[in-house]
Amino acid sequence: MLIALTGTPGTGKSSVAELLRRKGYRVASVVELAKKYDCIIDEEDGEFVIDIEKLAARIEDFDGVVEGHLSHLLKPDLTIVLRCNPAVLKERLRERKWSEEKLMENVEAELLDVILVEALEQAGEVYEIDTTEMSVDEVADAVDSIIKGDEEVRKRYKPGRIDWLSELEDRLDELVRKV
Repeated sequence: MLIALTGTPGTGKSSVAELLRRKGYRVASVVELAKKYDCIIDEEDGEFVIDIEKLAARIEDFDGVVEGHLSHLLKPDLTIVLRCNPAVLKERLRERKWSEEKLMENVEAELLDVILVEALEQAGEVYEIDTTEMSVDEVADAVDSIIKGDEEVRKRYKPGRIDWLSELEDRLDELVRKV
């Protein structure tokens, strides 16, 4: 079973993936798989441009967790979208010294549910976890329970419960670019 662990950069994917690896899951990043299967088109400013369709075709038999903000585009059987309050996400990306343009692009994507919507269009089963106030261990445990089919946990993380626009409507000026 191909499981996508996806979300906007800064939501905790890499940290959770590492804990899942320690729990015994087979885990690979989108970039690792793209390199392995010769699906890198180009490299721009240290970031890889990946042929997602080619990669999806080449990893059809992959059994495990694929981590990365493009993993939901690989035709997974199960997708878990990690989410984070855009105000918190903005600070996390600022601490990483991201450019203001790239930072705001990702904050806006989180605010507008871009990855969740793409996942719902591309994948079979989709769940979303708000990682804002959770420890990495708590998130990894939730992901593990979802993968194992725990119905109570799956109900808790059904998509559609997170609405950043409503929650942050008084702060939108600081979370979107000025035109």
